Amino acid sequence: MSNEKLRVDKYLWSIRIFKTRTMAAAACDSGKVRLNGAPVKAAKTVSLGDQYEIRTEARKWKIEVTGLLHTRQAYAEAIKYYVDITPEEDQLANQRMASSFNTGKRPSKIGRPTKKERRDLDGFMEVEPEE
Repeated sequence: MSNEKLRVDKYLWSIRIFKTRTMAAAACDSGKVRLNGAPVKAAKTVSLGDQYEIRTEARKWKIEVTGLLHTRQAYAEAIKYYVDITPEEDQLANQRMASSFNTGKRPSKIGRPTKKERRDLDGFMEVEPEE
């Protein structure tokens, strides 16, 4: 691409670290994205070889930029534009956190009864009239 300037928020969105560009910009503004230990603004230009430390809801990342990706690509393509250099202890913490992560969905077969179960319950709960 002729335009070699690429904003940090757009880059992090295009390599699929963040789901939306707005989330990427918000993370930059709140100090969750750092370059050489210093927080970066969303409009900062990305350069090859930059190393970013990123804190997302799910995990901590440390990545090195190996290519500039201007548009969002499939995950298999996106991973070619950075190298994950997250330290070993952070990766272990990420795995522990992922295993206890709550999606907010109710486990299946628990909670409200199905229509069939409701009918069975109604039949079970009916009391025979006494004579």
